[in-house]
Amino acid sequence: MAKNTVADIVILDSDSDDDVGGGIGMGRSLTSLMENQQVSNADAATVAPRETLECRSFWKAGENFVIPSGVTPTAPGMVEHARVHPKFLHSNATSHKWAFGAIAELLDNAVDEVQNGATFVKIDKINIVKDNTPALVFQDNGGGMDPNGIRKCMSLGYSSKKSNTTIGQYGNGFKTSTMRLGADAIVFSRSTRGGKSTQSIGLLSYTFLRKTGQDDVIVPMIDFDISSVRPQPIIYGSPGDWSTNLDILLKWSPFSTMEELLQQFEDIGTHGTKVIIYNLWLNDEGIYELSFDDDDEDIRLRDENAQDGKRLYAKTLELRSHISYRYRHSLRAYISMLYLKKFKNFKIILRGIPVEQFNIADEFRHPETIMYKPQAAAMEYAATGIKVGFIKEAPKLPICGFNVYHKNRLIRPFWKVVLEGSTRGNGVVGVLEANFIEPAHDKQDFERSSLFLRLEGRLKRIISDYWQSHCHVFGYQTGQIPADRSKRIAIPDQPPTVSTFNPSPLPSDKISQGGPIIREINLSNATSSRTVAVAAPHLRNSTGLRSNFQPVQLNPQHAAADTGNNIVGKSADEIREENIQLFMRCEEYIKKENEIEQTVKSLEKELEEVKSKCAQLALLVDARKKEMQQV
Repeated sequence: MAKNTVADIVILDSDSDDDVGGGIGMGRSLTSLMENQQVSNADAATVAPRETLECRSFWKAGENFVIPSGVTPTAPGMVEHARVHPKFLHSNATSHKWAFGAIAELLDNAVDEVQNGATFVKIDKINIVKDNTPALVFQDNGGGMDPNGIRKCMSLGYSSKKSNTTIGQYGNGFKTSTMRLGADAIVFSRSTRGGKSTQSIGLLSYTFLRKTGQDDVIVPMIDFDISSVRPQPIIYGSPGDWSTNLDILLKWSPFSTMEELLQQFEDIGTHGTKVIIYNLWLNDEGIYELSFDDDDEDIRLRDENAQDGKRLYAKTLELRSHISYRYRHSLRAYISMLYLKKFKNFKIILRGIPVEQFNIADEFRHPETIMYKPQAAAMEYAATGIKVGFIKEAPKLPICGFNVYHKNRLIRPFWKVVLEGSTRGNGVVGVLEANFIEPAHDKQDFERSSLFLRLEGRLKRIISDYWQSHCHVFGYQTGQIPADRSKRIAIPDQPPTVSTFNPSPLPSDKISQGGPIIREINLSNATSSRTVAVAAPHLRNSTGLRSNFQPVQLNPQHAAADTGNNIVGKSADEIREENIQLFMRCEEYIKKENEIEQTVKSLEKELEEVKSKCAQLALLVDARKKEMQQV
């Protein structure tokens, strides 16, 4: 089928909008390129590789790279172009310090395909028949890529994602993520554009480039028109190029025959994309960085702390079982909270089992929503809600931080904004979507702009204020309430219990009807004001009023012994009523304080207006005096 048909090799180039024969940045024909590089099929057996990938550790794979003293000249009649040395593929991929961050980049590409009808993305492990080694597979049923689209995907700096809702934007994620996970990646894609159905295969192989001593990044590709009954090769170059493309694909990919290549399209269907990453990287001990054997339903990163053989305390084990620790080593845990909003018609399927999405804010105790409006000199930003509350394991687990999202994608998980080692804020976690700051290229942090620094300062204040107003729930000391260590235990979720105690209802104007507290942050003086009244802390749970309130059981012997205690002789009803009255008085004081603050601000504003008018009148008086003097 293939001896007299052609495809093309793409030279991986920088940004360009010129499409030449369906390719991108193609300055030389494949035949001349392979003649210059001496890696044609006829000569491949006689050319000794300059450098083999004997070191399979990612962080050392860029070492000992032989840089040629000269540059291969451009073939006659061809346009000279800037070249990208293969070593750049590795250097570019080092932006991902964390392997799960690279996987998230590939998931983002699939999630962006939801707008093109994608309903799932699969992540799984397969075994390469050639050498019985593991490979990582990503497959979605999105719109797929046509020949031009796959060339943009394989090239540097291209991104056709212009929507405000898409996650990808730099046109670099595919290259960095695939090369971070393994040395080689092969892409299969089917699509229909303008009534024409096509399927394409592309190979991005660091191993091929290094072993053949290339001084430019080249990507062999072949395309087919599948609009008719039988696939028809799409020809861009000279007839001699096809066999060379095919030979490279079959020699350096996991598949030995054309039939095996085409079989990869069978489970893709009419549209979609499959990415196979193989020659996965090893760690410094020579073990695969990704572990597929520890859990058949998960992909894990090896936890050195769990393998040190030390005996662990129960509290340490409980901490390591929390998602704030598990997401670092469990891909399923990380993906479960990777996207803020839950998908309606889209599933992420990890090793055959859908991932259940999880938002830790759904489990908050005593939740509040704080509105924050970022301020910048030249731009106006909409206010965003910051949800904050105690985790259900509080105060037992010393977990504190914010899950910060950007365009629905988790960028900084459990960002600890308070000082390390401080117990202030233990158990307090927040969730927010910060679309007003820009993520870094690896999408694991944010650019340290002035907006980011202001947000960091505000989050510190939010943690401090929330802790100050709520820590007494767990017996911690505040300025008004002494410490009570007996309360420092986690409160388990329990169904309402039947109680014979029937407290009298609070006045309807003094309690809320349940739900979270809402606060508005005043940016001028960094104060916050309550806009919804709430019931006393002992009458509240995470959703509003407590339905299983139990009265305090007093021990009369202890009460009689303590002659200096004011509660001697008081019944539980009297203590309860006194407590309610004190709380109501406290709320009234808070309300009065807020009213006074508003009055002061209003008076200050009026004073400034009066001063401004006085200054204007003074100018008018001076002007009139000068006019009269001139007359």
